[in-house]
Amino acid sequence: MQHLTLLLSNAYPKQQLIQQLLDQKITGPLADFSVPRTLVFSSSTIQQLLEEEARHEFSGIETPRTQSFRSLSSGEQKKALLQHLLQQQPPVLILDNPFDNLDIKAQAELEPLLQEAAAHTRLLLLIHRRAHALPFITQRYSIDVNGNLLPFADEADMPVRTAALLPPTLHAYETESPELVVFQNVTVAYNGRPVLQQINWTIRQGEFWQLKGPNGSGKTTLLTLINGDNVKGYGQGLYLFGRKKGSGESVWEIKEKIGYLTPSMTDLFVTRHTLEEMILSGFKDSIGLYTLPTDLEKHLALEWLQWLGLEQKAAHLFSRLSSGEQRMALIARAMVKHPPLLLLDEPLMGLDEQNAQRVIELINRLAAESNAALVYVSHQEEAGLQPQQLFELEKTPDGSVGRVVVC
Repeated sequence: MQHLTLLLSNAYPKQQLIQQLLDQKITGPLADFSVPRTLVFSSSTIQQLLEEEARHEFSGIETPRTQSFRSLSSGEQKKALLQHLLQQQPPVLILDNPFDNLDIKAQAELEPLLQEAAAHTRLLLLIHRRAHALPFITQRYSIDVNGNLLPFADEADMPVRTAALLPPTLHAYETESPELVVFQNVTVAYNGRPVLQQINWTIRQGEFWQLKGPNGSGKTTLLTLINGDNVKGYGQGLYLFGRKKGSGESVWEIKEKIGYLTPSMTDLFVTRHTLEEMILSGFKDSIGLYTLPTDLEKHLALEWLQWLGLEQKAAHLFSRLSSGEQRMALIARAMVKHPPLLLLDEPLMGLDEQNAQRVIELINRLAAESNAALVYVSHQEEAGLQPQQLFELEKTPDGSVGRVVVC
């Protein structure tokens, strides 16, 4: 049975391709994958099921141990979705970046299930990273923006072009201690289910950390404890910027000292924000501009665009930029106020190899040239990334435990 892998750049209109396949409007080499009853395995499908469950308390998918779909780990959600789709016996299954957001163990568990499906279902694998190619699919192509299939060849790296110096700050944040975040024997459980067990971790000014752990190990819980969103931090040995959690600080006093990025933030800027306006909004921590920026703020925003090498696109709509440019701009937006702490949650998710390389270069430069502490959150290793230390979560029956590893 014929299967095919397509390596896509972020500039290629992937959703348009998928819709054309489903509408049976594709001709040429991909026509064999554009047939009735074709189904799509994707993160978007999972999100639709989660929304269905939230509305009707049932996703329509059978889950192990009669759990809700939402309570499953990312890997379990994808396995349940795959089983659900294959039960419908589709002639073609489009696999849209199936390994995105999965740890190494979950990827290893999903791959043989896909190979088993390949015995009776034609697979079209859409990926952004070569490492996510399935070894049993030997027909592999890149596809250019015009839809032409090309050899699956290496592409040259495109490191970010930046100015020599990091732009200055409007004002310096004062912290009561060089220890920005301190966990002392912090334990978290939800509804009697242990998530974190006796966590001890200190993040100091200027350090560059990677937070790593398998899906469901509590990485997101740790982030919410740091940014002030999680009430589980009260009454525990958690210290943020020199003050014990619950000692009278407000959530906003914590958040103003933190720059934060997640891939989902891209969706917040879907209206007619220009790139310059999006950078300027970082001074106010707002989505959009609701007050006129000062001349100094506009000057610093331009300096950031020059530092990124994007000054020629200042008036371009943010939504029209490439994924890599959007991700770099979001990092700059988080940094314009020079916060003491920068949290980068899966900043490379969904990026192709060229854009990922550009963002890695930017993160390394921020770590080297600023006084901010950086926490890069991912379960994967990325070539070229240069964290100094690793905080790794390991799942146990009593909740995840953490350990520090010097890189």
